[in-house]
Amino acid sequence: MTPGFYFTTFVTLFVIVDPIALVPLFIALTRGMDEGHRRQLALRACLIATGLLAVFGLVGNGLLTTIGISMPAFRIAGGILLFITALDMLFERRTQRREGQQADPNHDPSVFPLATPLIAGPGAFTTMILLVNNTPYSGPAHTITILLVMVAVVAVTFLMFLSAGVIERLLGRTGILVVTRLLGMLLAALSVQFVLDGVRGTGFF
Repeated sequence: MTPGFYFTTFVTLFVIVDPIALVPLFIALTRGMDEGHRRQLALRACLIATGLLAVFGLVGNGLLTTIGISMPAFRIAGGILLFITALDMLFERRTQRREGQQADPNHDPSVFPLATPLIAGPGAFTTMILLVNNTPYSGPAHTITILLVMVAVVAVTFLMFLSAGVIERLLGRTGILVVTRLLGMLLAALSVQFVLDGVRGTGFF
């Protein structure tokens, strides 16, 4: 197992979850709450998202096999999905959609929309399946490492939620937009790599 691969795994999941872009949304969804309540809500959302991502990473491949979808086909489809997500980030469409998902003041947004689809969304589910079932690195040790990397990404998300107010003041809206664009470029390159790996796995090339 190569440390570089797992560093790339962390970067990939970090880009997909995009904690920086989630900060202003977390602030909007928890507006008017005291710090204690906000902290509890952030913890609940992150724990639920971790559970969903872990389950999908562990059983997602079996589900695909049951319904007759090959991993190369899923890699290609996943790469295309991630590329669309990257375009949304680059052109701010994802941020605009997320900002439209504001919860009712009396509703607990920890499960929806925070845990899913904001933290654990379709892109993150797809990425977990692709990473856990990466053929050059397989076995229990690989799976456990991927799960630990995922937990680390969600933990970073939780910490950023806790420091949402400070981050908002430091970056400002312009800073958040710039970072989101950079992450979008990186995700676009990674998604193309997923497609290339999927095509290679078909045996056509």
